Amino acid sequence: MALTLPVVLACAGLVLGSVRTQTYGHHLQPAYGHHTPAYGHHAPAYGHQHEYPEYEIKATITADHLFAKKYADVADQSADDLVDMVSKAQQEAFDYSYYTGASTGDSPYDATHWGGPEGYICPSEVVYAMAKRAQNVDGKWRVIVNDVHYYSQTTRLETCLFPEAACRALAPWYKSHCTQKSVYHRLLSCDPCDPYKGLFIDIYKMPSACSCHLPA
Repeated sequence: MALTLPVVLACAGLVLGSVRTQTYGHHLQPAYGHHTPAYGHHAPAYGHQHEYPEYEIKATITADHLFAKKYADVADQSADDLVDMVSKAQQEAFDYSYYTGASTGDSPYDATHWGGPEGYICPSEVVYAMAKRAQNVDGKWRVIVNDVHYYSQTTRLETCLFPEAACRALAPWYKSHCTQKSVYHRLLSCDPCDPYKGLFIDIYKMPSACSCHLPA
């Protein structure tokens, strides 16, 4: 059965950003105060929203006899199973609202750099999400199978809140900085510009961790 997707605008390049997600399961809600996640040059765009082709994807799943072999997901993800020695409750309680980024403030000895409650030395936002649309590693837009016929593809996304800021609790002379790390995810997708391809596995680069880097 052919898949006709009502997302012609995406083929024309009018959809902005690299990943468009819908949150799913456990979504961390830290109290960041006035701070918002800083995504650098790869900010997910939530502005131009196009209708998700749920009906067409359902029809294609029904017609795809190999779908069961292509599909896999662990929907209920949390720090309990993905972060060693840190529980879901601990991670959800992390609060970085006090942190200014040390070296980005008026003084490298800013008190917010040293104090604060439990947390990581590089503050980040963690979301367990279901991506609905994203650009693959070749820069081409894809529609991702998610929340259709109860099928989901959950990804853990962790993004630096203060990229390039000094790592928390390290002395200024280390010249440390927080850096964004990414991983490649394989997700069941379809091509909005070529409905005859059906469903296939595509590869996406997504934010996975915020790590402290010490220069040589």
